[in-house]
Amino acid sequence: MLTDAQCRSAVCPPEKKQARFADSGGMYLQVSPAGSKRWFLKYRVGSTEKRLALGSYPAVSLTAARKAGEAAKLNKSEGRDPIQVRKVEKLMATTPDADTFKVTALEWFEMKLSGWSSHYAETLSKVRSSRSPPRS
Repeated sequence: MLTDAQCRSAVCPPEKKQARFADSGGMYLQVSPAGSKRWFLKYRVGSTEKRLALGSYPAVSLTAARKAGEAAKLNKSEGRDPIQVRKVEKLMATTPDADTFKVTALEWFEMKLSGWSSHYAETLSKVRSSRSPPRS
């Protein structure tokens, strides 16, 4: 297992493309010849090997990287791919409304509104408001 001192002093030989310093459970610190250091977690889904980026060192400390790795392993043990979980979380953060079609339709309506006659816009607005919400 790595220590914080080993992470700080980790360097990549200039003749190598990258150097990897293993921690535990598939997590490692990858160091480039330029000096950048990034945390990764290697795992398998079926027969496919994948790697999840956990962040850059020292912005993401050794302890924080281990916690993120444990959270990813928990997702994997529950049958979810950690990379897909991250993508969904990122998408949900950018569109917090669960009804993304509705949000998109309302944005479209607002965008087109200036090019329509007031009568047409009013007609569409009545159609939009008369629709009953979907059943639960």
